[in-house]
Amino acid sequence: MWFPMKDTGEQPTITTERLILRPLTMEDAPVIQSLAADPDIAATTSDSELPEPGTAGQWIKIRQLRYKRSDTIDFAVTLCSDDTFIGTISLGYEYKKDESMQLGYWPGKDYWNCGYCTEAARAVVKYGFEVLGLHRIFSRHFTGNPASGRVLQKAGMKHEGTLRQAYNKSGIFENLECHGILKSEYSNSEE
Repeated sequence: MWFPMKDTGEQPTITTERLILRPLTMEDAPVIQSLAADPDIAATTSDSELPEPGTAGQWIKIRQLRYKRSDTIDFAVTLCSDDTFIGTISLGYEYKKDESMQLGYWPGKDYWNCGYCTEAARAVVKYGFEVLGLHRIFSRHFTGNPASGRVLQKAGMKHEGTLRQAYNKSGIFENLECHGILKSEYSNSEE
């Protein structure tokens, strides 16, 4: 399974009612660095999802390279109204042969509880099934972040279980809540 890059080789842009999901650019680095510096955002995400202080440009370059290798597709999430950068959302492979990708996202704190994550997640799930032809999309979140679980459920995912103390976050072993949706479930939910 490879990303459909036959025509232009460029990453697609997805537009929803309120959002534009577009490729990350180097111009996004300052706002990414600023949003990622918020300790509340860092507390809800895995270490690999956010850039270290002063490394947003390098973080973007790595994500662009991963897209070219057909490993991951990362989107900048911006508002349609004024192109304000509000966060990121991505799909990434663990094992390509499984035709399954992991959904990950982080919004800036000022954009929590606005429905933006749900809107972006629904769009990326649709893209994963209808364009990439995936069999399954899944996601994980820390047990202490139930808002993320609600986003995933609203995007059509089912809670599949808990991985107990599966992630070492700054020396504390965190539980991960696992959610997933199959192509057949997505098709049924769209009827």
